[in-house]
Amino acid sequence: MSGSGIRSAAYGLVPADTTEDVRTRGAGVSTQVAVLPVGSFEQHGPYLPLATDTLVACAIAREIATAYPVHLLPPVTIACSHEHAAWPGTVSISSVTLHAVVRDIAASLRRSGVEALVLVNGHGGNYVLGNVVQESSARGERMALFPAPEDWETARVRAGVATSLLTDMHAGEIETSILLHAHPEMVRPGYESADFVADDRRHLLTVGMSAYTDSGVIGRPSLGSAEKGKELLAGFADSFGTYFSMLTSPDGPTGTAGAVRG
Repeated sequence: MSGSGIRSAAYGLVPADTTEDVRTRGAGVSTQVAVLPVGSFEQHGPYLPLATDTLVACAIAREIATAYPVHLLPPVTIACSHEHAAWPGTVSISSVTLHAVVRDIAASLRRSGVEALVLVNGHGGNYVLGNVVQESSARGERMALFPAPEDWETARVRAGVATSLLTDMHAGEIETSILLHAHPEMVRPGYESADFVADDRRHLLTVGMSAYTDSGVIGRPSLGSAEKGKELLAGFADSFGTYFSMLTSPDGPTGTAGAVRG
């Protein structure tokens, strides 16, 4: 189930496949699986770009595409970032719109013979993606949400990330590490001294992120490193094996909904 190194190297944010590449790959599998990165366009403090969640989702999806014969799609770059509205640059769409976009993409894929879709979500505020997967699965469609919290935790431990998933909420050790590895040119100075912890965020949905952080950061980015980012991505690729097997099983998946951070 290994992918092509040449194929991997060709991918930026937008896949470089031709229609013949897709046709050839599809001929070698019993069930075609598409991978859709879903990110956001929201503040990530003064040192990470607004597109961080999209970059993270694309990095995970590219890692998957090097290891498994999947149809890698271009990302959804604007999603549900309403809790970050207090910071300039943040742009959101409604959950209804995101739901409709994903359903339309899945329906289009099925018409072209791609039966299974994995949503690789890089933003925790895209809660509606869980509903999309639940509803699709109930209709008998093959869909999954990746990574689940357990996948994040497994990757975190493997990479030696010191910050817990609770503390590492936004622009912290994990996101900084992945960008230091995958897109170091997009990480600006300042992450080394930007640590801020706010573990009790029970009213986040009501009052937004600005009630908990002035900088927009919640986590310990100072602990980030490119080495950790590389190991995080390798961990996600390993975890994806179960999802791929489940979605390509002749009997179909038996429970594929997951959840993520962001």
